[in-house]
This record gives sequence, C-alpha cells and structure tokens, in this order.
Amino acid sequence: MSATGARTGVRPPVRPVRSAPLSSDPRTGQSVPDPDEAPAARLPRASSGWTLLGIVVVLAPAAGVQVLVRAVPAAAEATAFAGVARSIEFPIYAILLGFAGNGVLSLLGWRQRMAAAFRTELFIKTGLVLLGASINAAIVLRAIGPALVQAVLLIAMVFSFTWWFAGRLGVDDRLRALLASALSICGVSAAVAAAGAVQARKEQLAFTATLVIVFAVPSIFLLPWLADLMGLSPAVTGAWIGGNIDTTAAVTAAGTVAGEEALQIAAIVKTTQNALLGVVAVLLTMYFAFRAAPGAAPSPPTSRRAVLRTVRERFPKFVLGFLAASVLVTILRETMPSGVLDPRLDAIKSLQTWAFTLAFVCIGLEFKVSAAREAGWRPVLVFAAATAVNLLGGLLLAALLFSGFAF
Repeated sequence: MSATGARTGVRPPVRPVRSAPLSSDPRTGQSVPDPDEAPAARLPRASSGWTLLGIVVVLAPAAGVQVLVRAVPAAAEATAFAGVARSIEFPIYAILLGFAGNGVLSLLGWRQRMAAAFRTELFIKTGLVLLGASINAAIVLRAIGPALVQAVLLIAMVFSFTWWFAGRLGVDDRLRALLASALSICGVSAAVAAAGAVQARKEQLAFTATLVIVFAVPSIFLLPWLADLMGLSPAVTGAWIGGNIDTTAAVTAAGTVAGEEALQIAAIVKTTQNALLGVVAVLLTMYFAFRAAPGAAPSPPTSRRAVLRTVRERFPKFVLGFLAASVLVTILRETMPSGVLDPRLDAIKSLQTWAFTLAFVCIGLEFKVSAAREAGWRPVLVFAAATAVNLLGGLLLAALLFSGFAF
C-alpha cells in the first residue's frame, strides 16, 4: 500500500482484471470462455507497419498480372501454346500469384500479421459498383425478373436440401445454418450474416469460410469450361455461374473468363441473390429466437422494428451502388456526346479491372485449410452434396429462364 493510502486509510482503486472473451454455449445458452480467444498477451498485434507491407504484397502481384496479360501471349506467339496463352484471362494470373504469395508468407510466418490488408470483400464490391457503369440499365431491367425468380427458387432449393441433409448427418444446427446460407446465397458474406443471426461459434464460421473458398476456386475454371463444352449461350452461362458459385469474387472471376456478356448476367444474378441475404438472416434470427433449448423458456417474439433493423443491416449496400451506376451511365449515354463520355468510361473500366485484380490476388492470399482439419468429414460431405444439387438445379433454372435472353 502506498504512503498516501496508509495515511488516509483509503485503498487505491483496483483495476479490473480483463477476463477471457465469452461466447455462448449452444447447449445451455450460458456464457463460457471462448476457446478461440487467447489472452491478450499472446495475441499477435497487427501493427500499421505490417499492414502497409501487406498492401505492398497485394499491389505487387496485381501489377505483375498486368505484365503477364501482355507478355505471355506475346511470348507464346507462333508456338503451339499461342491459343492457350491468349485465352488465359487476368483472374487466373491474379489467383495463382495470390496462392504463390500465400505460400511464401505462410513459410515466413508473416501472412496472419498482414491479414488486415487482404480486403477481398472491399475490392470486389468496389469493382461491382464500377461494373454497373458498363451495363445498360435496359439489360438490368430485362434480366432482373428471371434473375429474381431464379434466386428465390435456387435459394429455397439449396437451403432446404443443405439443412435437411446436414440434419440427417447430425451436424450442429448452427453450423448447418451457416452451411445452408453460404451455399444458397453468397458464400462468406452469407455465412457471416448467418453467424450473427444464430450466434454461431467462431470456429464454425472459420470452417464454413474455408469450405466456401475450397469449392469456389475450382469452379472459377470448371464452370466456364463446362459451359463452353455444352455450347451454352452467354446469358445461360452467366446465369449458371451467378447462381451457383458461392462467393461474389469467384462469380466475377468465372464470368470474366466466360466473356463480357456472361459476366454482365452473372453479376446481375449474383447481386439479386445478395439482395435476399437480409431476408434469410431475419428468418434465421426468428427461427433460433422461437426455438427454445430443452427445459428453457421460449425466447420472446422478435418485434417488427427489430426485423426491419436486421433487414437494413444485412442488406448489401453495394447492390444499390451497382444499380445507381448502371442507371446514371445509361442516362449519360443519351445526353452526353460519345466523344466526351467514352474516355471516362474507359477510365472506369480500367479502375474496375484493377479492383477485381486486387480482389482475386486477395483470394489467393486469404486461402487457408487449417480450419478444415477440425470439423470432420460430415460438413464436407454436406457441402459437396449440396454443391452438386446447386450445379444441376442452377443449370436447369438458367436454361429455362435465360435461354431466350438477347443482349
């Protein structure tokens, strides 16, 4: 005790001891220490220096992509690989360089320290808003009807199958909510929204995000190839890609590989699915609110204001930016001379390419498989089976709804 404390008889204030963060036990609903959270002294602190270095790590491969897009076809000219070299689009280079950077950083033990700079969602949403400037609003208006029908039917079908099949295999309700949301709507973003709605554990979210990336990356190359093999039209190809690949970034990459028209439809279909994320989050919130644990009193009903707040919070705002950009540029095309507008649209197109390139590099940099070792085989089997249902059902709906679509 200090001298001052001894004279006055007053104890100096005791600073509260910070306990480990708490999480909710899914069986009892009581707060328990979160096993994923280490004491603050053991957590690696992400300094601004590491973040700045991470930004350089993202920008360097993105610049390298621009070089490869020009240099590889030129080097392969007049060789047997000329056709292949010309067909390789920038997303492929970006993802491969991202994987290479991921391997190097992981070996050095630096990747996690730079993770704050790997902003896939930010880059892809920026690119999609800029993509809206290249799509005529008339195309959006013609495609939005079938896109909405496809989104509703596909979400209902894939979510129901995933929820049922995961239940038959005994997967935890919170984890199967994450799996069903990620598979049926928009990958990691949907899993994050569902995790908040059902109070899932962090390791469940990490595992779901890992599965999304593991299955999405091969789809970037597989779906355009299958669509070309089956002779699908650009509109059907884009609708199939947009409705089936889980992440918006991977949809954009696959659409870019498939072609400009396929990319436009893929973006419209995917943003339509994204717009329904808030509705699904509300339904999950209400289901888990009304569903009481054995022996516990049921939770109070969710108020209308709380429902509206959840929809507003979960609604992806970039969808509005995508639509606004499309409408604005469509109006400008009717009111501004092409000689004035076209150079500006070319600049927007270049920015869009850079944003997508940065996003695809980050896909490779963010990829990790460590979480997959902890969950066992059941969720993996659920994800694989639901992906097959999504592919077949999505192809059928895309062919029915977009076979007669004309640009």
